[in-house]
Amino acid sequence: MTKELETLLTELYVLLDDHVVPPHTGRGRAPRLSDAELLTLAVAQMLLDFDCERRWIRHPHTDTPLRVLFPYILGQSGYHKRLKAARGSLCKTIRILAEISPSWHDDVWITDATPVPCGMSRETVKRSDLAGHAGYGYCASHTRYFWGLKLYLVCAGDGMPIMWPLANPKIGERDVVAAMLAREHHLIRSGQVLLADKGFSGRAFAATTAAMGLRLLRPDRKDETYRNGNLGWVRQWIESVNDTLSLEEHGGRTTYGVFTRVAQRLLAMAAGIWHSWDLGNPAKRSLIAFDH
Repeated sequence: MTKELETLLTELYVLLDDHVVPPHTGRGRAPRLSDAELLTLAVAQMLLDFDCERRWIRHPHTDTPLRVLFPYILGQSGYHKRLKAARGSLCKTIRILAEISPSWHDDVWITDATPVPCGMSRETVKRSDLAGHAGYGYCASHTRYFWGLKLYLVCAGDGMPIMWPLANPKIGERDVVAAMLAREHHLIRSGQVLLADKGFSGRAFAATTAAMGLRLLRPDRKDETYRNGNLGWVRQWIESVNDTLSLEEHGGRTTYGVFTRVAQRLLAMAAGIWHSWDLGNPAKRSLIAFDH
């Protein structure tokens, strides 16, 4: 484990203990692994690129710095259950990290949808606990169909997550993003620019965002008159944020399991960006310094 990762985890633990996790109250003794330590451990798992929880639980026993930071490690089953139960704290931490980062005040947001595959076979589709939530969708970026969910992300220019939901891919992208923006309308500032791709074209969606005070900026379709041009850099900008999350190997098999693993990845990215702002790193979303 690098010194950069150790510093990030230490600062994140202090933030969690002070502002996110409530103090232990009630009868009985506090758990040996506190909720603040649990969430910090979950971020370390993602930054060190451990998709398998079983392998991750074994890793601290061979990594001395991690063992010093976390003297007590839960078993794989207990870790999984505690982490799913703490999904609300995962979301709360993402929002707090966003609010205390300078990019929270950016006038430009970017949005896109990316697939979260949850099954590869027909038997999985028929027997999965995600039946009724997941569905078939098409990923234009990879030119393939998939079965699972879609992550809709609105983030700042540096990739810091502002708002995000998971939804069935059969639901229209514009409908999901419009509903998300309406729910979080209090975060929208007048004159805010929303960068999107061609999939968010349409008069109804443009009127909806304009009524919220958002200025929608997207590439022109071939059948439209010239407005913004090709904006090829927009697509690369948006896709680079999605690639950082590495959602293909999340391993979730239930609704709460998939949600927790996606939130875990978003939190790890948010923590890396927040720490990069503190250090003054020019590449805010680069996690290379933390992944070994």
